[in-house]
Amino acid sequence: MFEVLMPAALSNPLVAQEVGAKLTLHKLWETPDADAALKELAPRIRGILAGAPGHRRVGGEFLGQFPNLEIVSSFGVGYDHIDAKWAAAHGVVVTNTPDVLNEEVADTAMGLLLSTLRQLPQAERYLRAGKWQQANFPLSDSLQGRTMGILGLGRIGKAIARRAEAFGVKIAYHGRSRQPDVPYPYYATVLEMAAAVDILMVIAPGGPSTKHLVDAAVLRALGPRGVLINVARGSLVDEDALVAALQKGEIMSAGLDVFAHEPQVPQALLDMDHVVLLPHVGSASHRTRDAMAHLVAENMLSYAAGKGPLTPVAETPWPRLEKAD
Repeated sequence: MFEVLMPAALSNPLVAQEVGAKLTLHKLWETPDADAALKELAPRIRGILAGAPGHRRVGGEFLGQFPNLEIVSSFGVGYDHIDAKWAAAHGVVVTNTPDVLNEEVADTAMGLLLSTLRQLPQAERYLRAGKWQQANFPLSDSLQGRTMGILGLGRIGKAIARRAEAFGVKIAYHGRSRQPDVPYPYYATVLEMAAAVDILMVIAPGGPSTKHLVDAAVLRALGPRGVLINVARGSLVDEDALVAALQKGEIMSAGLDVFAHEPQVPQALLDMDHVVLLPHVGSASHRTRDAMAHLVAENMLSYAAGKGPLTPVAETPWPRLEKAD
């Protein structure tokens, strides 16, 4: 029997419905004594359904409670909330939900960019406040003639690039290495790229290796006409440095869908009217979230059926390694 633990309710009920229809699913949050339930269930659990980043930390200490654990299926393309290195060392495969949200996040990124540059939310507030009757809304900046530097030219980064090119925007990129067959200029460091562009689009993975990759120096290099758009993880941007850069006019504006300590947003950002802030809605459409939920369930069901996971993460490629002693 393949028994699966769902430590907390996921935002999309399809995961529990699809997995629960074929496997034994334990919903930990429904038990009156979670600690007692964990102690009793731990030896039998072979799979865990994990929520999106920000849901709960799934570290080695938590995973280590399950001696027969084989797979963690996670909701979301980012998985920095899961200790994938621990999982790899202990023969546990981790899966995420790539590809199914690429287009939705890219759409959101471009919408956020246009909203930030053209001040569309501010213009709507202006109209709703009745101010149009007294005077026209002030002129905004423009997307035309700009160059976008993409930090993280992965699947979503490429989808953003295609959209930006359709708007006539020039593209450059930075990543761990130059990609073959990519026509855009490559910069070896974020700092060098920031100095060469006036839009910095952040869409790289989160985690310790990318923490504060966009720091005060990068923001200064972006310059006073510079616009920062972050649809990746709040951890990639030094939030204090960003606030300071916006307050000093070192960059023009920012459009943010993610923050360092979600759902908390710094009051200094909330007080600024020249930035656009969204509550982490990059992939938040019914269509895309249902597709993500289905992939979470299918990863678990495929593995339980002996067919292997569909989308294992890089740290835990299939076939999985033997468990460490």
